[in-house]
Amino acid sequence: MSHPSRRLVIVVRADPVICGHSGEARNLAEVALTRGFDDVRLLTWPIPTLEAAGLPLKPLDRLLPYSPGITVERPEPVGDYRVPDGRHLAGLTGRLVELLSEPVPTVCLSMYLVPHTTVVVDAVTAARAAGFAPQVHTIAKAVGSDVTNVIRSCLREGRFGAATVLFTTFLANDELVAVSEYTRDEIIASAEEVDAHSGTTFAEQCRRRVTVSYPPIDSTAFVDPEPAEVDAALARRGLERDGYILFLSRVARAKGIYDLVIAYGQMRCRDDVKLVIAGTGPALEHVRAMAKEDDRIVFLADVDDEEKTLLMRGCAAYALPTKPEPDFVETFGIALAEKMLAGGGPVVTTLTGGTGEAVGDAAVIVEPGDINGLAEALDRVILEMTPQEKAELARRARAKAMEFDRGAVFDSLFPRTTAAA
Repeated sequence: MSHPSRRLVIVVRADPVICGHSGEARNLAEVALTRGFDDVRLLTWPIPTLEAAGLPLKPLDRLLPYSPGITVERPEPVGDYRVPDGRHLAGLTGRLVELLSEPVPTVCLSMYLVPHTTVVVDAVTAARAAGFAPQVHTIAKAVGSDVTNVIRSCLREGRFGAATVLFTTFLANDELVAVSEYTRDEIIASAEEVDAHSGTTFAEQCRRRVTVSYPPIDSTAFVDPEPAEVDAALARRGLERDGYILFLSRVARAKGIYDLVIAYGQMRCRDDVKLVIAGTGPALEHVRAMAKEDDRIVFLADVDDEEKTLLMRGCAAYALPTKPEPDFVETFGIALAEKMLAGGGPVVTTLTGGTGEAVGDAAVIVEPGDINGLAEALDRVILEMTPQEKAELARRARAKAMEFDRGAVFDSLFPRTTAAA
């Protein structure tokens, strides 16, 4: 049996999950095929498990295919109902051990420390203990919710044992990466809290070892969509160019969706533009109920990746008034960078978490939670900003967002790999 010469395995919540990091995994996988990897695998969860978890999912019949050479594996759980939890982790870990048992040089990237980095560390440990001598290099990428959800909840609840497990698992990898400078700072600050309580030395290790790798974006999917395709997509939805403010993100309190709906009710520009809320999430039904008396607010819960670009290009403004909540802080804002590539009206957002790293000087900024300020900013963008001002903002926005093109991000994340190719 012939083996591939080089393999990349990414352990992640992949499609159909609506999540910027599933897009990250897709983009890194696609670039890997052009950088000397002849076997690229996404190790992820069975679709019924994702559905049962209540995660926001894309329409299953409209998922973009992966290129030949990329295999999506969804290992079945191990054991039966007498194992109340961990069955799927056993399936993922076991499959990774099988891959590591083959004599193939492998890079293994995990995104989301809980639980994907645990899968990688356990699989590598098992493969070595079994005598397989895997040729493996591990990279653990801490994304936003690793810190803002998992680590912070451990610290709030005084669960320092759980935090210790998380840091030791993270530090067991060959390379440690954070999705933004903000996330890196939060990791170190959290490690300092654990150290102060437990006498550990996590902060010094994280300060020395954690680097930053921004989310990779396929810029070709967003830049310069065909005008006729934009017009056709808008017509299907009963929309017109520059005739709507777009919110396209997870519909959740931390994304500022309540603030935006309230602000829209008091905007001077509401007679000129609709408000389009594109996405799903935990607040969707509540927001629908809030807006049921307002026929100017349009909900689109079935937008696929192709239509996303077209809606971004056609909007009068894109609003993401994200704000810090106990369970979530925007640690980068992939949708902001995608919008900046797509063109269309200006981006209106807040400087929350890592959003400043995403938008640079190319967005209109409001204070998080400032509903009056949000209404005024969108009125100004739509009613007062000149075409020349909008064009200059769009030029700066695209230049900034091109920093996150997937080829450049891949090459900085895998420099040894690229050099070897």
